[in-house]
Order: sequence, then structure tokens, then C-alpha cells
Amino acid sequence: MFYEATGNKHGLPHDPFKAIVSPRPIGWIGSKGTDGSINLAPYSYFNAISDHPKMVLFSSSGRKDSLRNVEETGVFTTSMVSRNLAEKMNLSSVNAPYGESEFGFAGLTAKPGQMVDAPYVAEAYAALECKVTEMFEAKGLDGQASGSFVVIGQVVGIHIDDAAIRDGRLDMATAAPVARLGYMDYADAADTFEMRRPNWEPR
Repeated sequence: MFYEATGNKHGLPHDPFKAIVSPRPIGWIGSKGTDGSINLAPYSYFNAISDHPKMVLFSSSGRKDSLRNVEETGVFTTSMVSRNLAEKMNLSSVNAPYGESEFGFAGLTAKPGQMVDAPYVAEAYAALECKVTEMFEAKGLDGQASGSFVVIGQVVGIHIDDAAIRDGRLDMATAAPVARLGYMDYADAADTFEMRRPNWEPR
């Protein structure tokens, strides 16, 4: 099948776009408002975009509480979602009123960042502390605003649970990071494999 993306004229019961662009890592964004309230929310529009310097981005569809806090403070954290925390991650997606803590609702421990004034998930195998470098509203080909707000942050601090380190590496079998697929589907990294990048050799 083929269809023009504008207008979503796919004829299917559900839009397949997010299923095609998958798996996507989950940015479990921790933030703190200027009123002192803390927030935790999962974003599947999330990824690393640079390692020199280390940078990540997440995108908020609409003006949500995380975006409000990050706009106010210029900092955020992102915690790794492992399989053992998947259900709690899902709980943290609840549409709680502003000022109510999703950490508490999901039964998670909010740990203050060391380099940024934002909390991360203490139970996570890894977490990143980030300072915002850019924020903007994405635009389409017609120049119209999309209502999706992109936040780019530089990583200034990294937390790793020693229990997840094997042979000097973050062990993926232990960490079992969860990815967002399409629809209501998720996957973890339980079945991992390694491949080396080849060197060019003329055949």
C-alpha cells in the first residue's frame, strides 16, 4: 500500500506512523517547577543526537507540565526505563494535575540531581542530568507551527547503578531498556546481539 502522509488517508483502523518509526527509546523526563513541585513523565519522541558534546532531545506534543517546568528552569533529567520499571513508567504517564508528583503516584523515589535542580528516578539503572541548549516549536512544510515543542539538552552528569556494569560496560541484559513501539506495544532488550561495524575492503 501507499498513501500520502498529509491527511492520514491510510484507510487503516489506526495510524501506522509510530509503528514504522520504532523502536523508540523512552525519555523518562524528570523536572521541577519554580514553585518546587516535581514532575515525571515518559516521552517516546526522545533520542540521543550527539556525543561530542553529549546531547539528547525530547519533543512534547502540546504544552505539558514537563515543558512548562523546563521552560522555567532550563534543566531536566532523563532516567532509563528498564523492564522491571515498565509498569511504573506507565503509571507516571497519568494526567495528574500540575503540582502533583507522578513519582509518588507511581511509587518511585525522586532523587535530586547533583548538577541540575531536577529529580531523577532513584530506582533506574541509569540517568542523565541535562541543561537546555535549545527549545523551539517544530514547523511543517507550510511553515505552520505543529504544536510539538522540541527540547534539546546537553548532558552534564551521568548516573549508572554499579549493579548494571559488567566487564566495564553497561550490561544491556541487566538493564533491559524498554522501547516504545506502535499502538500500545512495547519491547525490551532481553534478546540482545552484537555486531561490529565493517572496515571497507575492496572486493
